[in-house]
Amino acid sequence: MAILRWRPGAFGWHREPFAELESLHREMNRLMDSVSGAWRGLSGAGVFPALNVSEDGDNVYVRAELPGVNAKDIEISVHDNNLLIKGERKIAAEGGRVSYHRREREAGTFQRITSLPTRVDAGKVTAVCKNGVLSVTLPKAAEVKPRQISVTTD
Repeated sequence: MAILRWRPGAFGWHREPFAELESLHREMNRLMDSVSGAWRGLSGAGVFPALNVSEDGDNVYVRAELPGVNAKDIEISVHDNNLLIKGERKIAAEGGRVSYHRREREAGTFQRITSLPTRVDAGKVTAVCKNGVLSVTLPKAAEVKPRQISVTTD
């Protein structure tokens, strides 16, 4: 329920014609600031890096977009049923007298945790970073893989 401001006028009480529009404008700005603020910081939003998670009968595959991140600055770990990718993107300083017209590339640390769809063998996980894409292969644990059972006759 909204509270509307009424002001006295020449012919009694009337509502300000643009008050609701101004209120809507303020609320939209507040909403957009909260959303864009989440995209600004790499570590705050939990949306960097963008991930794809897929699986087949033997493995779970995670592919993460990490443009501008060196492989040596990436740490990967598996704990319980979660994959943790963390690291740091470093951007070279451009000097003290630079005036930006637009600055969307951010530097800093990031961390992304994603739950895995099944149990994996953490000792056999492999990872490769090529052309800004991190590919992690997580072999499924033996107990969750489908097992063929042979049927014999008496």
